[in-house]
Amino acid sequence: MTSTLYQQIQQFYDASSSLWEQVWGEHMHHGYYGTDGRDPKERRQAQIDLIEELLRWANVTQADNILDVGCGIGGSSLYLAEKFGAKATGITLSPVQANRAIERAQSARLNAHFQVANALEMPFADDSFDLVWSLESGEHMPDKAKFLQECHRVLKPGGTFIFATWCHREIDRQPLTADEQKHLEDIYRVYCLPYVISLPEYEQIARKVGFKDLRSADWSTAVAPFWNVVIDSAFTPAAFFGLLTSGWTTIQAALSLGLMSRGYDRGLIKFGLVCATK
Repeated sequence: MTSTLYQQIQQFYDASSSLWEQVWGEHMHHGYYGTDGRDPKERRQAQIDLIEELLRWANVTQADNILDVGCGIGGSSLYLAEKFGAKATGITLSPVQANRAIERAQSARLNAHFQVANALEMPFADDSFDLVWSLESGEHMPDKAKFLQECHRVLKPGGTFIFATWCHREIDRQPLTADEQKHLEDIYRVYCLPYVISLPEYEQIARKVGFKDLRSADWSTAVAPFWNVVIDSAFTPAAFFGLLTSGWTTIQAALSLGLMSRGYDRGLIKFGLVCATK
């Protein structure tokens, strides 16, 4: 990972995470609104439902040692640790996120541990975890193959990999247009992303690095309402005051929430899932 990108991602989440927690809670990921995206839900419940639906889709009913790659402030890690009575480890580029996740784990008295680490060079031995979980962090990775290779390396034989990430539409039949590429570049700039790829491309990479029993799914319709919910809730007094005190990068990201909503509406942005074993 280039040092400049590393610093941009770290600074973005250092600046924005406390605001996100204050206004929207501990889960920094999409919500699930039913297969047709029409189930009315409170935002936090929709985010918890996404975790549960991912576990159900991947047929995961138990885990003992979990790695959360791109853990944020520990939302998924702590939820999974409590659900399964498991040990959870989370990694993030943000010291602010790692420290807050540690505080939350201690407060909840859960067996969860967090550290600052690069997902392209994970500080773990081969075959360490029976569940490797990555929820909306793959889009930040400048080397998608290296990222999936590392996830495969630290997964125990027979373990499960669950991966959900932002993608762009398939390009087999029609390449991205100049307008679509411009839309993506605007998203990259605001959210500190190097680039995203299509779900079929992720599948190809996953097979190449050695994952087995691979399944994939497109849950774009199920999660797309999330962005409009966040946009609506961003105009509360608490959110507005928090934005004013959190710095320009966070303000810019908030002002650009519509980029993601419009990306889903036009079929450009996709929410891709991959489940596999080792």
